[in-house]
Amino acid sequence: MGGARIGALLLALACAAVGVPAAAAPPARVVSINLCTDQLAMMLAAPGQLVSVSALAADPRASAMAAEAAGLALNRGRAEEVFLMRPDLVLAGTYTARGSVDLLRRLGFAIVELPPAQGLGDIAAQLRAVGAALGREAEAERAVAAFEADLAALSVAGGARAAAVLYYPNGYTPGAGTLADDILRVTGFRNLGAEAGVTGGGTLPLERLVLAAPDLIVTSEPYPGASRSEEILSHPALRAVRAGARAAEVSDADWLCGTPHILRAVATMAAARRAIGNLE
Repeated sequence: MGGARIGALLLALACAAVGVPAAAAPPARVVSINLCTDQLAMMLAAPGQLVSVSALAADPRASAMAAEAAGLALNRGRAEEVFLMRPDLVLAGTYTARGSVDLLRRLGFAIVELPPAQGLGDIAAQLRAVGAALGREAEAERAVAAFEADLAALSVAGGARAAAVLYYPNGYTPGAGTLADDILRVTGFRNLGAEAGVTGGGTLPLERLVLAAPDLIVTSEPYPGASRSEEILSHPALRAVRAGARAAEVSDADWLCGTPHILRAVATMAAARRAIGNLE
């Protein structure tokens, strides 16, 4: 489905979920309970319109807008706390706190749910859907125009594609049909996870990574404290592969959500591709 059709679908879903015509008065009290809708709302909401975001929005390890979230009430997606805030619109993800979303809907609260972005083309649609729900269509269009111009400037066109793998704790890697896969595509890389048959997210055996001999290995910044899931990232075999390839360590906050802040991840990968140079 093309970006324009996705945008139209999300806009229709937003208006239907609110339960009012698109021309109705904008909501005055908005609560977001999903990390990605948090950030879209913080980008687009009018002053005072957004009253609460999820606790994850204030965590700089996960959120690209932790500083902005610091001035808002934080919630943990529980129905009772959202109920007490008396919002006239709740923003959620399609996989967010399902029990809370269902209960709030039964109680009569207007809910707009957004699916996770599966590609860079979805970001404009997400901005427009949230803009329509908030009555901030003009702000959404300005954000879309700026995002698309910046993305075009960062994209790496032409030349052979370098082989890249995104490798996280427990050997997790994003495959085909993911935002990360699309970022690699527009910055001149082949995604070895997708080539190994991973769709969505899955596990890539270390042996397959070693045999693929990637040009670039991307890992996430380690979280504080020891975790056995992260031990694979210091495995001797992976260290040996890294010795012959370029390596990058990225912040989860730059990759998780389909918002214009994803451009930081695009810029990182574009710089890495240019550093590799021409391939034989």
